[in-house]
Amino acid sequence: MLLFSIALIAGLILLVVSSDKFIENSALVAEKLNVNPMVIGITLVALGTSAPEMVVSAIAAFDNAPEIAIGNVLGSNIANIALVLGVTLLFSAIPIAKGLSTKEVPLVLAVTLLTGFLLYDQHLTILDGVILIITFIIVLTILLRGSKDLEDTLEEALSEDENISIVKSLITAFIGLIVLIGSSKLLVWGAIGIATGLGVSELIIGLTIVAIGTSLPELAASVSSVRKGHHDIAIGNILGSNIFNLATVLPLPALIAPGLIDANIVSRDYPWVLGLTIALAFMIYLFKKSKNGSIPKWIGLLLLASYAIYLFIISTSSSV
Repeated sequence: MLLFSIALIAGLILLVVSSDKFIENSALVAEKLNVNPMVIGITLVALGTSAPEMVVSAIAAFDNAPEIAIGNVLGSNIANIALVLGVTLLFSAIPIAKGLSTKEVPLVLAVTLLTGFLLYDQHLTILDGVILIITFIIVLTILLRGSKDLEDTLEEALSEDENISIVKSLITAFIGLIVLIGSSKLLVWGAIGIATGLGVSELIIGLTIVAIGTSLPELAASVSSVRKGHHDIAIGNILGSNIFNLATVLPLPALIAPGLIDANIVSRDYPWVLGLTIALAFMIYLFKKSKNGSIPKWIGLLLLASYAIYLFIISTSSSV
């Protein structure tokens, strides 16, 4: 048990460090390409912060532990809104960017509802995975539509002397990704060992320890963004990460280890994902019309309280 605990802690630490390097250098490349902050947040930073979920879920599925993979996805989406956004709001109120309520929010809601429809039969199939991947391609196309022409921007950047700096950042990001894969494997191995030793279900481990661990990059990126005044990146990171988790991470266990899923996923965990997503959408629509046009800091306390309630519910669940 001690060895598994050490592996879990070491995996989490390496996960955070490697993710930070990956995000930092990926964002640096995006900055040099002069991409809009919201686009950076909802695509590149969201992809970077969702990389831990992606790798952990893939490794868990290959290790014949799909419940950890699925729990990781849903638990991470719950943590992104209730924990990450909650803590981020304690640092600063978040201004609501123009167009957020007409593009990004409806897309997050649509992907969340589609996921619920696919999970309703308590059976995750290869077809479900394919549908989600196709959905992601469509969503990404919509998100990037109307943004600055990235191809022209890339040509402009590479025509300058900064191309060497960009290459260095890409190499560093790649190294961070390699460490990310190794630390994720270590984390999953430790989590499965602890779950087996304590008699705790793999789903609960995925929803709690693994989900919180893989959400730490989102937390670090969002808090860092608001402290530097990049509020668009913070909110875009959370919305984008939830889209990536559902449309690119959840398909992994569907394609690698399809089969029946725990009934609690449909009856307990997914409703929390949907409820918090709807609540976030409502807050954005509501506070957009307010005097300051920002989500106030006190909302963070409500979100953190909701996360505490969720943790209490699953800790007393019959699945433990």
